[in-house]
Amino acid sequence: MLDDRHCQDYLIEFSDYIDGELSPELCAQIESHLQNCENCRIVVNTLRKTIELYQIHGEDESLPVNVRMRLFARLELEDPSHG
Repeated sequence: MLDDRHCQDYLIEFSDYIDGELSPELCAQIESHLQNCENCRIVVNTLRKTIELYQIHGEDESLPVNVRMRLFARLELEDPSHG
């Protein structure tokens, strides 16, 4: 199968991919892309490590408000604790 998607197309899928929430077909496309794209492999591995670290250490600590605001702004997300 020819994969004509680009890295940008996959970035929005990586979190759901790691969580196992994508269709098998899309997982196969992402895995094929990851085999050939070092940059995306780095992104996925970093995301996995971040999730792992949060699960181990992050539940006991909360981010300072100014850090949380900058993070959510950078990710262009709404902060659920302020809405």
